[in-house]
Amino acid sequence: MSPPSPLESQLNGVELPAAADMHVHLRDGDMTKLIVPTIRRGGVNTVFVMPNLVPPITSVKHCLEYKQRLQDLDPKVEFLMSLYLHPNITVETVKEAKKAGVAGIKSYPHGVTTHSDHGVMSYEPFFPVFAEMERQDMVLNLHGELPPSAGADITVLNAEEAFIPTLLDLHARFPKLRIILEHCTSAAAIEAVKKCGPTVAATLTAHHLFLTVDDWAGDPHCFCKPVAKSPADRRALLETAASGNPKFFFGTDSAPHPAQSKRGDKVAAGVFTQPHAVGLVINALEEGIERGVLKPEDISAEKLEGFLSTFGRKFYKIKDKTGERIVLQKNSLTIEDSLVSTDGSIEVIPFRRGKLAWQAVWK
Repeated sequence: MSPPSPLESQLNGVELPAAADMHVHLRDGDMTKLIVPTIRRGGVNTVFVMPNLVPPITSVKHCLEYKQRLQDLDPKVEFLMSLYLHPNITVETVKEAKKAGVAGIKSYPHGVTTHSDHGVMSYEPFFPVFAEMERQDMVLNLHGELPPSAGADITVLNAEEAFIPTLLDLHARFPKLRIILEHCTSAAAIEAVKKCGPTVAATLTAHHLFLTVDDWAGDPHCFCKPVAKSPADRRALLETAASGNPKFFFGTDSAPHPAQSKRGDKVAAGVFTQPHAVGLVINALEEGIERGVLKPEDISAEKLEGFLSTFGRKFYKIKDKTGERIVLQKNSLTIEDSLVSTDGSIEVIPFRRGKLAWQAVWK
């Protein structure tokens, strides 16, 4: 029997607060019924839900109806809701959303990712909305990429870095507006967030802690937007996840797609990690140690608690009222090859299918 890995010795059996996943896609209809029950399997009891449905969620009424459907599927999960930044969103919408408990408004640049056809062409028309969000203390969630239409030299590999001036401009114009740069994939984005004031934070996914461009170039189930980039960028993400810096916290960007949409002529952008959210982070850190990017002493239960649970909740100004706890178990399960709905009509392929994974077990 091989000796235990450094992380196994440090973390196997460690108890943590329930995780908060601050960026999830739960879709709608039958897909939602398949996906929502996997949230708690991943060690998570709080999620921030993306609004890019078809049609997108641009009214408080639509948002609250969607939230009720999610709660009906799992009342033990806290669903933090968002609106989709759209011309329908006005100053009055912001006021109504705040009163209704909506947590944020999500911006998608036009055409960069799944269901972003109604996305932003220019931020300037929304400045009054952002000013009201600042007054109401709501969160602006940014998908931080420029679309290819922004210039001939914009590609999937530099679209995030090209967006950084927009982030800095919005922060300068609205310094008290809480802004999250979602799913960072580059060292440049990490450094930009660090340079901003305390009202700017960022989410990091589980899958980007594993991937580089070579992975998604050969596997459609590793393809997402923004795409994974260089080994140096992955190193920056791993170091940041393990840093204990409260500006960076967990958001899986777990995005389920029907398996056939990953096998067609045009591959859908999205990686599905929800059932193994916490475990995949531990596996990624373990691989980071094996590659020499991290040292065992870089990882601690205290830092993991911050990244997975407390930093995100603190930024959103919420508390976990349940007091629920999870226990980490070393590579205690094999990730399933697929998830299939009861009637067989929907199949979703999870990230790292067939591989051993750490598990978060409810205490």
